[in-house]
Amino acid sequence: MMQFPVMEHFYTIQGEGVHAGRPAYFVRLAGCDVGCVWCDVKESWPTEGFPMHTVAEICDWVKATAAEIVVITGGEPAMYDCNSLVDTLHEAGYRVHVETSAAYPLQGNYDWVCISPKKFKQPSAGEMGKAHELKVIVFNDSDFEWAEKWAETCSTDCALLLQPEWEKRDKMMPKIIDYVKENPRWRICIQTHKVINVP
Repeated sequence: MMQFPVMEHFYTIQGEGVHAGRPAYFVRLAGCDVGCVWCDVKESWPTEGFPMHTVAEICDWVKATAAEIVVITGGEPAMYDCNSLVDTLHEAGYRVHVETSAAYPLQGNYDWVCISPKKFKQPSAGEMGKAHELKVIVFNDSDFEWAEKWAETCSTDCALLLQPEWEKRDKMMPKIIDYVKENPRWRICIQTHKVINVP
């Protein structure tokens, strides 16, 4: 693909995961059929109604900033063949990360793959082995077992993160703390961008 439906794009501080705190340029592609009930960007679900932008245009946005990392997110970016976009960004000297549920096979030579598996539409077979980072959203008590299930499908050097669903963080965070203390291969992830009030 040489054109993509872009819901929004912005230069900000990465708020979640292993690279939290680092500046990054976010490109949010429109379209998602995973249907998470607690999704905080439901407006990204449709594919229609958003402008199509070329790979060259997207690269120009990034070049106008001091960014070194580009994060392709959504929506669900695995819905698209992102090879041309990732390759062009690499040629321009950028690291390219993706945030995905891996509901579809990933298409793109990403430098960093963050997979957040969802119960609503589970990851495509074989994709979990590509994860550098497994980020599981903890919405209720059963999500700890869910997290362990997917951790077993990842490589041994994959970073394992538990993140409370934002609206339930006060209830779930004490449980996550106790769980991580008992299972130290996991670490806690919070949505720091919501704390410091950046996109």
